[in-house]
Amino acid sequence: MTDVQNVIKNIQNIMRKDAGVDGDAQRLSQLVWILFLKIFDDREKSHELIDPSYKSPIPEELRWRSWASNPEGITGEELSQFIDKELFPKLKALSVRDENSPAGIVRNVFADSYNYMKNGTLIRQVINKINDINFNKKDDRHQFGDIYEGLLKDLQSAGNAGEFYTPRPLTKFLVEMVDPKLGETILDPACGTGGFLINALEHVRASGSVPTQEEENELQQSIRGVELKQMPHALAVTNFMLHDVENPTTIRHDDMLAAKALTEYGPSDRVDVVVANPPFGGVVADGVEKNFPAKYRTKATELLFLVLITHILKEGGRAGLVFPDGTLFGEGVSTEIKKHLLETCNLHTIVRLPQGVFNPYAGVNTNLLFFTKGEPTKDVWYYHMQLPEGMKQYTKGKPIKHNEFDVVREWWNRRVENEFAHKVSIEQIQERNFNLDFKNPNAPAAEEQLSSKELRKKVLESERVIQSLIEKL
Repeated sequence: MTDVQNVIKNIQNIMRKDAGVDGDAQRLSQLVWILFLKIFDDREKSHELIDPSYKSPIPEELRWRSWASNPEGITGEELSQFIDKELFPKLKALSVRDENSPAGIVRNVFADSYNYMKNGTLIRQVINKINDINFNKKDDRHQFGDIYEGLLKDLQSAGNAGEFYTPRPLTKFLVEMVDPKLGETILDPACGTGGFLINALEHVRASGSVPTQEEENELQQSIRGVELKQMPHALAVTNFMLHDVENPTTIRHDDMLAAKALTEYGPSDRVDVVVANPPFGGVVADGVEKNFPAKYRTKATELLFLVLITHILKEGGRAGLVFPDGTLFGEGVSTEIKKHLLETCNLHTIVRLPQGVFNPYAGVNTNLLFFTKGEPTKDVWYYHMQLPEGMKQYTKGKPIKHNEFDVVREWWNRRVENEFAHKVSIEQIQERNFNLDFKNPNAPAAEEQLSSKELRKKVLESERVIQSLIEKL
């Protein structure tokens, strides 16, 4: 079996020698388009064995086997010129009849990709290392899949690229609680690198309901993802190929908020399950909010996604979402959107995550919202997760772990109020003008429990005191 981890380390070391590659994000972006072509070619070899009449959507001279697979092939300036003048321009302009075809996948992956490496000799060394991995070998593919997960996690240290990654213990727990099944359509409308959908795929497979290739094909066609940004879209497509999805044509490079007006999403767009971490803290492009009814118009991406998700869910459809504290206590348009959510869906559970789950890359406190469409909310259960004993905050070296969700799993199916859990009625929520930011009334008295709004007020008061002292000094 190939030592895939050692291969990747060698590739990263080679890339660090190239003057054109600056930082982890560019290294990963460079690695992804190279990997994509290698994985695509290995898959095509498998298709050709099954179907001798198979025709590649990639022109013959641009296929991996034609220019990259020979370790003694073109290198140096000749290789650089080929990539910059032939490979990229032609794949970006690939003729496509259907955006959701294999040709469409290839063109979309390359649409905004770049060849950052300038040294053709170093590029050849990277390519030769990639050729050591056979993605048609199950062991190689699965070993690389684990390493790829680590590469995605490393993106968190690459500035804005970190927004594409949600901690995997969190995605796994959320998918497990929503419990998608074979035959249901599953959507992530802002899928990033595909973590939630990969977990959904594996969850259904692990249920034992996918014994035949026919059912596997049905499952793969039921998983839908949309991603606005090119780099995470390419990462997601590659991620799906690594998880045995033959043609990840259901992962689209698009913007669901801007693509069309809310009312234009009709029956064919409805889905059974939504699992997502919609981008929060962002602002949509000018005019996008006009795709939504006037009372829901806002520039806040997370609020517009919440409106979209409640709209496209089928009656009886289920959702599990990551949302920031600001959404819970926000007012104005936020109040209207929460009112709409509670009137059209049963928001049955809010899991309040420990402070700093996304640290050190984002300090926003977050929650998991679980709801079912079709009946109004009567009560909302809250579970307040705690940091592990002895830990003051999560760090890059000590992130949240899978077993930390075990206490919530145990509580989930036999709900009782305890020092971490409590229930709030819809009347209590209405009395507070649909403010969902409830503190824990059952918390030990020794601990001061503040809601996010109260905590924010306290911080602002402290800042005013500090500023006053500075002015006096």
